Amino acid sequence: MPIAFWCVLLAGILPLATVAIAKASGPGYDNHDPRGWLEQQSGRARRADMAHRNHFEAFPFFAAAVLAASHLQAPQARIDELAVVFIVARLLYTVCYVTDRATLRTLCWTIGYLSVVGMFLLPVFVH
Repeated sequence: MPIAFWCVLLAGILPLATVAIAKASGPGYDNHDPRGWLEQQSGRARRADMAHRNHFEAFPFFAAAVLAASHLQAPQARIDELAVVFIVARLLYTVCYVTDRATLRTLCWTIGYLSVVGMFLLPVFVH
C-alpha cells in the first residue's frame, strides 16, 4: 500500500489522539456529556479540543486529495512526499496548538493546507 494511504489512516487517528489529550488535561471528565464537558474547558484541554475539531475539518480535503491524485495517476512518489509533509505539519500543528504557540501553529496549518493543494495540482503539472 502506498505511503500516502497510510498517511490517510494516520490523519484519521489524529482527532482521537488530540481529544484524548483534552480529556486527560481537564478536571473531572464527564463521559455522560463529553461535548458539554469539553465546551466548559479552558487552557490546554480547550486547545487540545480545538485541535481535535480542526483535525476532523482537515481530514476530508486531505483524503480526497490523496484519492484524486492517485486516481489521476500522478507520480506516487510525489503524492507520498506531500502526504508525509501533511502529516508532519499536522503533528507539529498539534504540538503548537496544545502548547499555545499561535503563530507557529498557523504556519504549520498553512504548510499542511498547501501540501493538500499541491496534491490536487500534481496531475495537472506533473506527468
